[in-house]
Amino acid sequence: MTEKQQTAHGYFYGGYNCAQSVFASFYEEMGLDEATALKVTAALGGGVGGLREICGAVNGAAMAIGALRGGFQPGEQEKKEQLYAAVQSMAEAFTKEFTTVNCGKLLEINEIEAKPSPAVRDEKYYEERPCGKYVEFCARLVEEELGKR
Repeated sequence: MTEKQQTAHGYFYGGYNCAQSVFASFYEEMGLDEATALKVTAALGGGVGGLREICGAVNGAAMAIGALRGGFQPGEQEKKEQLYAAVQSMAEAFTKEFTTVNCGKLLEINEIEAKPSPAVRDEKYYEERPCGKYVEFCARLVEEELGKR
């Protein structure tokens, strides 16, 4: 496991949601403090506020890529296209590995009922949920994207 994968793993298994776990792993590179990184991604857990749409790990990775690569002005079309291509590439790699970026479907694939309320983080949760591997995978993808600089 890479250093950032270990960091993301630590956040997730420490009780933070998937988006927080990935995004906060890069807070220093983004020039943020840890508390801000965790706060701005707090609502993205559960596929955005429990809506079970795009996986929080994918959201956190997209936000990290945007924060680290998205410094462009309106009208800078080429830079915007490059950013979108980076996010799409990350999402394609995730889909290739796990079938979908949809949180609800990822849970269903693993025979977990997708509920809109946040699950209690206990030993059973961590034993059943596949989310830790999603967080670690997305942290690695962000690292790889940063290595392309």
